[in-house]
Amino acid sequence: MPESAGSVGSPGLWAISIAVLLALLVADFAVTRKPHEVSMREAAGWSVFYLALPVVFGLWLWLEFGGGQALEFMTGFVVEKSLSVDNLFVFMLLLAAFAVPPAVQQRVLLYGIVGALVLRGVFIAAGAAMLSAGTWAFLVFGVILLASAVKILREAMSDGQSELDLSQLRSVRLLRRLMPVTDDYRGTRLTVREQGRRALTPLAVVVVAVFATDVVFAVDSVPAVYGITEDPYLVFATNAFALLGLRALYFVLHSALAKLVHLNHGLAIILAFIGVKLVLHWAHGIWPAVPQVPTPVSLGVIVVVLVTVSFTSLYARRREAAKAAKE
Repeated sequence: MPESAGSVGSPGLWAISIAVLLALLVADFAVTRKPHEVSMREAAGWSVFYLALPVVFGLWLWLEFGGGQALEFMTGFVVEKSLSVDNLFVFMLLLAAFAVPPAVQQRVLLYGIVGALVLRGVFIAAGAAMLSAGTWAFLVFGVILLASAVKILREAMSDGQSELDLSQLRSVRLLRRLMPVTDDYRGTRLTVREQGRRALTPLAVVVVAVFATDVVFAVDSVPAVYGITEDPYLVFATNAFALLGLRALYFVLHSALAKLVHLNHGLAIILAFIGVKLVLHWAHGIWPAVPQVPTPVSLGVIVVVLVTVSFTSLYARRREAAKAAKE
């Protein structure tokens, strides 16, 4: 954790960052205005662009504010990007469950990204208010992450995320009770008028389902990045950069997501590690003899865990394939 809770985000930097974020979102909406299936070339190009942006931003932080802030940002970005990949897996299940046509899938993803950005903005502001109220917030965040880690690990061990029960989404049930829903998709339209009455399209229902899952991921992601840096601006930046490229990254990783069978095991370990780090940071403020975990160590642990689960996932898939071939 940084020694000072001061923020590098001046009012001018906040204004510029939000303006750039809005401009990128407008550009994404313009790209998805006309429904079309996303080619691998298009998805890869946008993914490279959105992965290059945080690298450039990290270099600028290094030159402007020093290596400490740059390292905190890059570490937080790696954590948030890892969690966003898990978010993509849930999006993939939702798109399949609702039989969303390929031509409008990227519009659904974009709505999900906007919802996630808004929700995380609210959680970031709430987290900053809690931190300003006292160091007890670190203990609260740590407990949240440890509980999330246990939940994710239980689901991973029981294959709990391999299926998605849409009937359990209260928001979707409530929406269908309030308004009629058409039987088919109508392009990128969320509502249509039929027989003199306003009706929702299935696209509106799936967007609400995506928003509902965004809430769950915001609860995990914001405390996780506050475990890396106390700076609200850097927390905002890591979330924004991690989420912006999800639309394109989904189509690049669509087939790979199903192969990362141990991803949730790794995310559970990462969240538990950051949870312990936050608890130690809280305890250090009361008992100075309690050690803290430096940011470089955090980055090293996170990278090692992600690389390890990637290799173990590939090994598990190959072993299953070899077993199936023998049978």
